[in-house]
Formats: sequence, structure tokens, C-alpha cells
Amino acid sequence: MAKIGYYIFLIPLSYLPLTALYILTDLFYLLIITVIPYRKKVIEENIERSFPNKSKQERRKIKLKFYRHLTDLLAEGIKSLTISEHEIHRRLKVTNPEIMDELHKKERNVILVSGHYNNWEWLVNVQDLLFKHKAIGIGMPLSSKFWGKKINERRSRFGMTIAHAKSYKAELDKRKNELNAILLLSDQSPGNSLKSYWMDFLNQKTAVLFGTELMANTLDYSVVFFAIKKMKRGTYTMELTLIAENPRDFNWGGITEAHTRLLEKEIILTPQYWLWSHKRWKRELPEDIELLMNEQREKFNTKFNK
Repeated sequence: MAKIGYYIFLIPLSYLPLTALYILTDLFYLLIITVIPYRKKVIEENIERSFPNKSKQERRKIKLKFYRHLTDLLAEGIKSLTISEHEIHRRLKVTNPEIMDELHKKERNVILVSGHYNNWEWLVNVQDLLFKHKAIGIGMPLSSKFWGKKINERRSRFGMTIAHAKSYKAELDKRKNELNAILLLSDQSPGNSLKSYWMDFLNQKTAVLFGTELMANTLDYSVVFFAIKKMKRGTYTMELTLIAENPRDFNWGGITEAHTRLLEKEIILTPQYWLWSHKRWKRELPEDIELLMNEQREKFNTKFNK
């Protein structure tokens, strides 16, 4: 059934112009705000917790704009399966690529970090074309082996290498003579609250993945935050911010705080472009959070001789 849906429906659909796909997803937008409101409770709770000082009407406006953006992402995600190199270059541009160019000149490997904000999927497609560094995307596999294989084939056709989160070091070993840029999305809900970095994020105590900071220190990779900004429908820019050229110069938590604050700033500026349908705050705050943080700091400092 999955093969039929992919070859008979999805791929032919992806060859339609993006404007035609938007017409289809506009109809879907009307459907999910009326008949079948997608994850309505999760979205409303997330927005209310994040913006407690906004009125009910303001929060509702964010929700409706998010639904509109989500259906745009659906159209763009379908298009990404067959989008041409020329078109994706035209639709996603980097405003300050000199940051990556300078790090390449200094022979620094890089971690590119952000969150599920605006169209991150197109960056997965085009990253290897945008920068001189070899693009490596790290994530967890889909539950369906068929869909995982096909989606990753499409994601990697312009040079991106997709690596499993639990075995990415083997991929890096293959490319130890290259300069790499690892793509990480750091705003998922962590699997273990006791191994998370806890901080204030969007007006609430939040468990944040510590993987970016841990990986940067382990591998000695520079860290660059990227913000994808929506210029108009189907057109984006990518703005880079250098967080740490030498991550081992930073104290425990410094890198995590920095990239999370930059993401928070983007969300507050235009909240409709973040993935509000994700169950972001499902981890409970540990009872003795101060003791936990002290233990984490001590373990980190011992490991990296800080």
C-alpha cells in the first residue's frame, strides 16, 4: 500500500507547480480549521503556555496562522521530492554565507543548529549546495522502512548524507579527511528528563536536548545557529549566527543556552512558523533540579577538563 501511495500518488503530485500544490493544500487548510482540527488541543495548550500574556483572540490568530503555514509546508514537502536544483536555489538563499566560508578557510568542522521553524526540510535538500562543507544530517529513522528509505533518497540527491543518530560517528570516520557541516534540529522533547539541560524557554521550564553542546565538545566542531525566515510563500532566506568557533572555550550550558535563546527570539518574533503541533513539554521537571544541574556540570567539566 505504501508503494502504491508513493509511486502512483505522491511522486506524480510532486511534479505539479508549487502554485498548484498550494491550491490543494488551501483546501486542506479549510478542512483542518473546520471539520478535522489537527492536534487542536496540543496546539492551543502549547501557545497558551508560551504566551500567557496574550489574549485569547491573539492566541487564536497564532493558531490559525500556524495551520496556514503547516499546510504550506505540506505543499513544499511534496514538492521537495522532485524539486530541481535551480528552483530550490531560487527559493532558499543564505544572506551571510561568509560565516561558513570563513570557518572553511580555518579548516573548522561545523554543527548547524536550529529548530523546527519555517521550512527546515528544504535546507536538508539543499545544504550541500549552499556551503563548501560536506553536509551531514543526523536524525532518527522513520517507523516505516519503505518511507524512510525513499524520503532519505530524495533528501540526499543533491549531496546531503543522512546518518542515524546512534551511529553517526561511523559516518564521520568515513569523512575524516573532509570538512563537515552537521545539521541538527534541537527543539524536540528529550527522551530522558534527567539527561536534559533544563532552562526557561517560552515562559516555562523546559527540557532541552544537550546533544549539540556535547557533540561540539566531543568532536571539537564549531557551532553556528541558523534562522530560516519566510519572505513570502515558497521563498525563504537563511541567516547564520556564529555561536562558538572553539566550543571548548565555553562553560557547561553556554552553547545550549545560546542556540535555544536564538530560536526563542525567532519564535517570539513570528510565532506562527514554529511547529506548535509537537508535544514539546511532556517531560516533568525533576524534583531536585539544582542537585541534578550541579551533577551534570561536574560530570561535563570532568569529561572535558574544564
